[in-house]
Amino acid sequence: MSRISFDQLLDAGAHFGHLTRKWNAAMAPYIFMEQNGIHIIDLHKTVAKVDEAAEIAKQMAKTGKKILFVATKKQVKEGVGELAKSVNMPYVTERWPGGMLTNFPTIRKAVKKMTLIDKMTSDGTFDNLSKREKLQITRQRAKLELTLGSIADMNRLPSALFVVDVMKEHIAVAEAVRLGIPVFAIVDTNSDPSDVDYVIPANDDSTAGVNLIVSAICSAIAEGQMERKAEGGKNEGEEGEEEPRRIRRNRRERREEKQDAE
Repeated sequence: MSRISFDQLLDAGAHFGHLTRKWNAAMAPYIFMEQNGIHIIDLHKTVAKVDEAAEIAKQMAKTGKKILFVATKKQVKEGVGELAKSVNMPYVTERWPGGMLTNFPTIRKAVKKMTLIDKMTSDGTFDNLSKREKLQITRQRAKLELTLGSIADMNRLPSALFVVDVMKEHIAVAEAVRLGIPVFAIVDTNSDPSDVDYVIPANDDSTAGVNLIVSAICSAIAEGQMERKAEGGKNEGEEGEEEPRRIRRNRRERREEKQDAE
């Protein structure tokens, strides 16, 4: 049985793509028809792709791997953040800090700075500062919390990214591709899916549709975590090493196909 139904996606408006003149030809396999100048996404394929992505995400969670959720669009960021938090996964729903992946040590230093400020508050050091110093540190802490608070517990690079809108989050996707990190993504008809390893074709502007899909993925992650707990927990990366190799091979093939087409 599928984790998500055709009717649920239809009710959520997940089938509405962009204007036909704004389409990306690489999304043709996922388009069902054209209606009133708008592309309609084939939701049967969306259902299948959600199931495929959910199974991979479940296996990652079962081996203790972390998936970083990225969704900074105003209408979807709150829902995605809450869902990611519910399964203890890191997330970015404010601005993507450039270099978060490719310059990860610097990001970790910023997170440690936030921890240091917290320590100052708890051990009384903060109370001995001047009013101006307190204000500066408080503002700095608030700024760090906004951009990095949701990844404070991410001590190493994530094993995968889950992205909503690959056009808006193109920097995050590019960093993941550069480092060989698998990418799951909700991809609309105006986007290029070639850098995405697990494409979920759907309307990336629909709050209900995005929440529905992310909820299905997070439900699978929760199952994987429960199975991991029941089995006593394995070390991260103990299973599923074949999957990253398959992803790298597929990326290479996609690049070659793109070059041939050009």
